[in-house]
Amino acid sequence: MESWLCVFVYGTLKPGGRYHQRCCGDLLTEATPALVRGRLYDFPQLGYPAMTSGEDWVKGFLLSFRQSTAICADVLKRLDQLEDYSDARAPEENDYQRCRRSVFRPNCEPLMVAWVYEMAIARVRSYGGVYLASGEWPETS
Repeated sequence: MESWLCVFVYGTLKPGGRYHQRCCGDLLTEATPALVRGRLYDFPQLGYPAMTSGEDWVKGFLLSFRQSTAICADVLKRLDQLEDYSDARAPEENDYQRCRRSVFRPNCEPLMVAWVYEMAIARVRSYGGVYLASGEWPETS
């Protein structure tokens, strides 16, 4: 049975990013430039960003996986592991929370609702997050 998994990414999971091939690889059906409302922070000492809730535009990609239910579940499990998220733990024990957010086209037209990984602002502050007013995280490796 075919399923459709959609995840908005803004950091190391973007096409060309450090973890894109390992976590998404050949299973990816499509990567579409997209926007989500939030605030973006960089962790220069850690080498990755985090998004919080907010009203800015965060630039990234909508990753679509049109695969079997089992493969989509496996992809989501890999992403959860990378983002240190487990729904079996209390929210404050996770680095990120996986939640559903409205995703928009680059011209700000609504596209769909998809999964996104967000971090609580208190955790962003504890990790020394640097606000990125541009809403875009360029990975430099």
